[in-house]
Amino acid sequence: MSGTVFFIFGATGDLAKRKLFPAFYSLYREGKLGDNFAVVGLARRPRTNEQFQADVKHSIGEFARYKIDNEENWTSFVQRFEYMSLDINNIENFHQLKKLTDGLDEKYETGGNRLFYLALAPELFGNVSANLREGGLMDTTGWHRLVIEKPFGYDLASAEKLNEQLRQVFEEKDIYRIDHYLGKEMVQNIEFVRFANAFFEPLWNKTYIANIQITLSETVGVEERGGYYDQSGALRDMGQNHMLQMLMMMAMEPPSRLNAEDIRDEKVKVLRSLRLLETVEDVRSNTVRGQYTTGGSNGKPLPAYRQEDSVQPESTTETYFAARVFVDNFRWAGVPFYIRTGKRLPVKTTEVVVEFKNIPDNVYLAKKHDLQPNLLVFRVNPLEGIYMKMNVKKPGSEGVIIPIAMDFCQSCQIGINTPEAYERLLHDAQRGDSTYFTRWDEVALAWQYVDRIAKVWPLSPEDLSMYPAGSWGPERAQEMLAEDGFKWWPVNGQNEGEVDWIAEPKPSVLT
Repeated sequence: MSGTVFFIFGATGDLAKRKLFPAFYSLYREGKLGDNFAVVGLARRPRTNEQFQADVKHSIGEFARYKIDNEENWTSFVQRFEYMSLDINNIENFHQLKKLTDGLDEKYETGGNRLFYLALAPELFGNVSANLREGGLMDTTGWHRLVIEKPFGYDLASAEKLNEQLRQVFEEKDIYRIDHYLGKEMVQNIEFVRFANAFFEPLWNKTYIANIQITLSETVGVEERGGYYDQSGALRDMGQNHMLQMLMMMAMEPPSRLNAEDIRDEKVKVLRSLRLLETVEDVRSNTVRGQYTTGGSNGKPLPAYRQEDSVQPESTTETYFAARVFVDNFRWAGVPFYIRTGKRLPVKTTEVVVEFKNIPDNVYLAKKHDLQPNLLVFRVNPLEGIYMKMNVKKPGSEGVIIPIAMDFCQSCQIGINTPEAYERLLHDAQRGDSTYFTRWDEVALAWQYVDRIAKVWPLSPEDLSMYPAGSWGPERAQEMLAEDGFKWWPVNGQNEGEVDWIAEPKPSVLT
């Protein structure tokens, strides 16, 4: 592993505390960082090194999957963390940062390799990048990589402007745009389940698959993010990135080689094949937007979105988004991909359901029985696993057919020590592996698709459907699938109070 100096801009923020510092510690405990590294925390707030290191320790104690159990090991780790108070608009501060970094390069023999992680608001990315160059931080013989968080712009125009600013300093190959869902174990596993099993690939097409459903549901409201969320909404916050990324993983063709650019090339082909919503009626008939009103969950009353802090009292921002998406290529022509995401829903979960076509109604067993379709389900969060639903004869019966689940529960086997998404992505960025980061053409095409929806919605404000907090969203989302003869499958065994065939996690039979 090459030596690296990591720079965390926004080191006193929530992301650094909850995700980045614990990720560094897990990577260190597993020997993935190597010996030649240092971490520089940067923010406006004044802190001493000792205070900063105490913050890091508190963060790891609360959020890391490894606990501090060896004081000597901990001292070796935390002494590599330095803090500097920095005004990102003050070029002299960047010259001071260069002096600090040159010392760390020499002390830890990092070879001038530098990874800049901007846990900042997107509008600051361009200015920070320019000052890194002007301050001399790029003047080394090592590599220089930039890691940035979503949102990457507010629409295509703002994303293009932001990308132009970054490209004045960094090459595209050195820009790592994080979508943390691509770091999740089961999202990455989609690729391996599809391409490493001979019995799936022949079935992975319009001939055998009826529809694919992607659900990303949250039980929380907007919490402290009301000001940001009211300007963004579910479409931009989740649809443009997480939802379309998972759709690409499900629909992409097998890459010619297992390297980053070939894999990302296939994902881009999916976005280019999306059926664009050309007219107002296309948008209205194929998308659903909703906003939660007062409701309740587990006997606890929940406020309406418009009652949340920093939200406008007459806000029309959507907290729920669903869409019927078509990928118009030879593999998927005519197969609907249904995506939905929302806040204040009954269950926190991320699942992808592949519903296979049923056997013909007028042949053999289907004549006598109401057969359920076969399902393949990727359970991404909170429980990780894969399960399949198939029809079998009920033991001891006279030909009664029941659906059963064959369940691989990864969380049951590995438990909490499954690597967290940010661990994988930090490790990949240090190694220069961009496979699970978002390339610029992916970002641009995703915004191109989403912008068409966002421009039409204000023309029909009456289409904003209200749904009670704690429910599964607007009725229109159910009707959209019913128009095609389908229904939303239960997630984690619950769908508007319905308990289905997978009500509780089953012991794994695929071990």
